[in-house]
Amino acid sequence: MNFIKLLPGDYYVTHKNETIMTILGSCVSACIYDPIKNVGGMNHFMLPDGEGASLINEGARYGSFAMENTINEIIKVGGVKSNLLVKVFGGARIIEGNGSVGMRNIKFVENYLKLEKIKLISSCVGDIYPLKVKFYPVTGKVLVKKLESLQKSSVSQREQVYSKQLKSKNIEGDIELF
Repeated sequence: MNFIKLLPGDYYVTHKNETIMTILGSCVSACIYDPIKNVGGMNHFMLPDGEGASLINEGARYGSFAMENTINEIIKVGGVKSNLLVKVFGGARIIEGNGSVGMRNIKFVENYLKLEKIKLISSCVGDIYPLKVKFYPVTGKVLVKKLESLQKSSVSQREQVYSKQLKSKNIEGDIELF
């Protein structure tokens, strides 16, 4: 079995027997799958949206881009939007003095799914601990482990570094709205 590791700004879709993994702090991951067509994917985003920025120039750093691309890729490999089920994870309160990034991410993904009429079937969000998430897209199974507070600081440091990188570089990508 292949293991795919996602970092902030990544997404991955497959119809193969693979495992997608990530570590989340204030970031959010949506595990999206079609249980009838046995296809699914996972994303990992740090910010809900570009607050007025062009998505085409901002790339997968934003939830709006990550959600659209993950869903579009699932549909491209045979998934059907009306069959999609979603499990959401992350949005922890781990970065000191960073306001409510995690809560904004949670609210974004919940509102997005409601607007798109995609069923949210479970979530583990808004805790104080980082999470390790393993997603099996063909079956929809998810394994979640809360990480000890000793590891919390390393997740926080990675998110702060990624946040600084976002401010200094322009990520480009294509987006297809449906």
